[in-house]
Parts: sequence; C-alpha cells; structure tokens
Amino acid sequence: MLTYIVGPFLALLPRRWRKSLPGGASVDWRRATVLSGFGEATVAVIALMYWYSYYMALLVDRGLDSALAGKMRARVTEQEIGFTALVIWATQPLTWVIAFAAIEGAVRLVGAAFTETNLGTFPLFLFGKIFARLSGQSEPSAARAAGYAQGNLFSYVEAIREKAVLRRLVQVPDELFFRADGTEEFLEIRASRQKEDWTPPRTVRYQDTFYRLEGSSSGMLARPFRYTLRKLTAGVMGRTVLTYSPEEEPVLAKK
Repeated sequence: MLTYIVGPFLALLPRRWRKSLPGGASVDWRRATVLSGFGEATVAVIALMYWYSYYMALLVDRGLDSALAGKMRARVTEQEIGFTALVIWATQPLTWVIAFAAIEGAVRLVGAAFTETNLGTFPLFLFGKIFARLSGQSEPSAARAAGYAQGNLFSYVEAIREKAVLRRLVQVPDELFFRADGTEEFLEIRASRQKEDWTPPRTVRYQDTFYRLEGSSSGMLARPFRYTLRKLTAGVMGRTVLTYSPEEEPVLAKK
C-alpha cells in the first residue's frame, strides 16, 4: 500500500534521499517510479495543452485587436497572427519547463519499467548536488553511480540505454579470483550484473570473511562488472556492511 500511495511522491526524490527515509526499504521503488513517471508525464502533457489553449487564445485575440486598430501592417492575415503567436508561445520559459517535465516523466517511466533505473526528478537531484557541495558532503550522481561521469539528463538517457543493452546479456554466475600480494589478500569478483550500493570503500562480508571494497572497473562483455576487495583481518557486522550472498554458486578461478 505504501508503494502505491506515498511511493510515487517519494520517488521524486534522489535515490540517496530515498534510502535515508524511514520505511524506505519496504517500498517497491521500481513500481513507485513507474507510477511517478507516468503521473509526471501525464500532468505535464495536460498542463501543456491547457497552457497552449490559454496563451494562444490570448495572443491571437490581442493580435486581432491590434490589426483592427490599425497598429499592424495592411493585409495581415489570421494565419500570420496565429503563426507569430505560436512562435511566441514556443519560446516562453514556462513552455520549456512544462515540456521538460513531460520528457523527464517519460524517461523516468521507461527507465524504471524496462531497465530498473529508478530516477528522481532532475531539479531535486541538482538541488541535492548543490546542497552537498555547499555542506562539504560527497554525493555521487545517479549517472556516476551507474558508471558514467556526466550528471545531466543526457547522461540519464545514456545510462538507461546502456542498461537496456546489459539486460539482453545472459546472466551467468559470478567469477571469483583470489590472489595474494605480499601480506595482503585480495578477492576480485567479476559479475554480469551491477551490484547495487557497491561503492568504495564499503565493507563486504563473504561467508565468514570481511573485505574492503577497493574499487570497481569494466571488463569483458560477458561479465562487465569487476570489483576488487581487500581482505580484512577482522570485521564486525553493522548496518553499512554489505553481505555478498549470490543466488547462483560462483565460479572459482585462478589468476
């Protein structure tokens, strides 16, 4: 019930804000984002139609009044007045804002429905970035968390496109590579799917051993996600510790 009533409104928030909300774990963010994106796009389209009807009628009436009053050149036609009004309407900032909301809602809808990319709204995302920068906190963008450097709407679209490509790949078990470097022991995990929230320097628990996530990189297409972990001498379970428990038995390999 929380997913369908409150979830669509909470889905407008950036992902990092949603995770800090109490009860956020009980919300199906994919469905909530689908409903949120659909609602945003629908409301924006209706608003755009209303704005077009209202503003065009206002401009055309003023243009006709000016023509009848002799304030325009002779033989001006209604079509010319209407075209001029359309150009003025299309260049209005409010028109651009509403159109942006319609496009953003469609992008969020498609991203959540087909690639499980649960995006918030770009204005709130931008506000969060500015606030984090002013407060001295580091907040990775949605695009960077997905493996991209840019932080704008175009990077969102690119992230969705790349995730759509990855979804067509056959899901195979992870490959585990254990290696030693002097006194240090490392574990490299090669996966066919990206692991959510695996951002350095998170602590990861695999079986009874704790590791520190040192970094992530891109690899071969079959398993394009690679994670390098350093073994810790000791560790304690906590809220921030990630538990690596793959559904399929991983493949052990040698370096």
